[in-house]
Amino acid sequence: MVQERLKQLCSKMEEHSIDLYFIPTSDFHGSEYVSDYFKVREFFSGFDGSAGNMLVSQKETGLWTDGRYFLQAEAQLGQTGIVLYKSGQEGVPEINDRIFSEIPEGGTLAVDGRMVSAAWADGMRKMLAGK
Repeated sequence: MVQERLKQLCSKMEEHSIDLYFIPTSDFHGSEYVSDYFKVREFFSGFDGSAGNMLVSQKETGLWTDGRYFLQAEAQLGQTGIVLYKSGQEGVPEINDRIFSEIPEGGTLAVDGRMVSAAWADGMRKMLAGK
């Protein structure tokens, strides 16, 4: 089911010329523990831990989470094809670094703007200004 949902998301991304889609675990208030309405990351990944962010592209879908959820994420991502990035571990890129390295020149990063802070959006805009 997760694979089908991701396939449909990637199809919509291609249709709308979106290179990367960022899916945070958040709600309109930046909460870590969100109601069912806001569990978009869980819907697309199957991972139901309270902390984690996803980055979807045509090439790869990655999920970043912290040490509290490494074992749970490994089990729940199982056969989904989603790559688990264990935040804080040596050699694991930060999600913002991955966004910068993966987005092509003139590319499009999409996110539900209601789920990120203005500071995050401003930081992304500045970071990606040269691209």
